[in-house]
Amino acid sequence: MRKTMKSPGEEIVKDIKRATRKHYSSEEKIRIVLDGLRGEDSIAELCRREGISQGIYYKWSKDFMEAGKKRLAGDTARAANTDEVKALRREAKDLKEVVAEQTLELRLFKKSMLGDGDDRE
Repeated sequence: MRKTMKSPGEEIVKDIKRATRKHYSSEEKIRIVLDGLRGEDSIAELCRREGISQGIYYKWSKDFMEAGKKRLAGDTARAANTDEVKALRREAKDLKEVVAEQTLELRLFKKSMLGDGDDRE
């Protein structure tokens, strides 16, 4: 396989293009995908207007559909806020302590009923 050497000028142009490439927010990507789904313009026209390749549009569209499918299927867990998580952890800890106390009391009661201190169940 032959590797072609790029001139320093080509490398500079490539670096400039990379540095000045537009980065799209998730909101912009969603807007563009929804515009494409509306079908008012062709995908080619939409991509020209937005300055993206059709490959990029179809990748975003696929990602958008997959995320929607997962969400509708319930695969995405609802994000609990920090206070809710702390409260649930505190409640779980309290319940574990109650279970431990009840278990200890039950064992002590059984020992007192058996009278010989044997820890049979």
